[in-house]
Amino acid sequence: MFRAGLVGCALLLAAASGAKAVEKAESPAGRGAYLVNTIMACGSCHTPRDGDGKPIAGKALSGGFTFNTPAFVATASNITPDKETGIGSWSDAEIKRALVEGSRPNHGRLAGVQLAAIMPANFYKALLPDDLDAVIAYLRSVTPIRSEVRDPVYKVPVRRDPYPDADAGFSKAMLANPVGRGAYLVTIGHCMECHSAWSRGVSDFKAGLGRGGRAFPLREGSPDAGPASIAANITSHPTSGIGGWTDAEIIRAITQGIGRDGRTLKPPMAYGYYAAVSAADLAAIVAYLRTVPP
Repeated sequence: MFRAGLVGCALLLAAASGAKAVEKAESPAGRGAYLVNTIMACGSCHTPRDGDGKPIAGKALSGGFTFNTPAFVATASNITPDKETGIGSWSDAEIKRALVEGSRPNHGRLAGVQLAAIMPANFYKALLPDDLDAVIAYLRSVTPIRSEVRDPVYKVPVRRDPYPDADAGFSKAMLANPVGRGAYLVTIGHCMECHSAWSRGVSDFKAGLGRGGRAFPLREGSPDAGPASIAANITSHPTSGIGGWTDAEIIRAITQGIGRDGRTLKPPMAYGYYAAVSAADLAAIVAYLRTVPP
């Protein structure tokens, strides 16, 4: 979620495209559209926005937000199939490596250079083979857009913290169980990237899974500008976490950005994308979150 949103996230356009994707989920490209436009929320980084934080029409996935961190300065890449400025000249295998390893191809612009750590390859490595193929099929199907982005500047070597569930992997059989399916969706949605304990640039996914506390500066000039957004505790703790919340309250927070007390949640929560997650998948996410140790 870190890369999914330091940019206002109530994106009706994304919700609409995600809903359309659900209708076509029987095809590989349709399944890919559903994943990209809902739980993975790829456009929250890779789609450019105007001064009000709204996606620019006709520019979906053509490169977007610039992250300026102590470790790197990097702009989300153009992931449309444009051959010169996007991924149109990349093979399927090369796109897969970018997704699950964070590695660029050994040809073209920035040949062999690692993608910035903001790319959650440590979570995407959990993608099941069919889903990985589906994401690629969808990216191949979107309109190619010529759009160059700035080259990244790395201040320290690229590193990604291993995520235990992604390293352990998932199977189709595991997804038959709601908790297993929820764990898979939370993993490929890289939810715990924001919501886990964080200290000196290192995530604690073992002792601090879901504990929250990570601070995110808000986009200057946005309606949300003000104090930093603090990632919430989403463990099952009855008071500090969401253990005392109803299923409906959790789902409302995920899909509408409204807290239990009625307040509007701040970015980077990408609820504009999550609004189009299916009811069954939302129920599975809640079932998994109920199991996260308090």
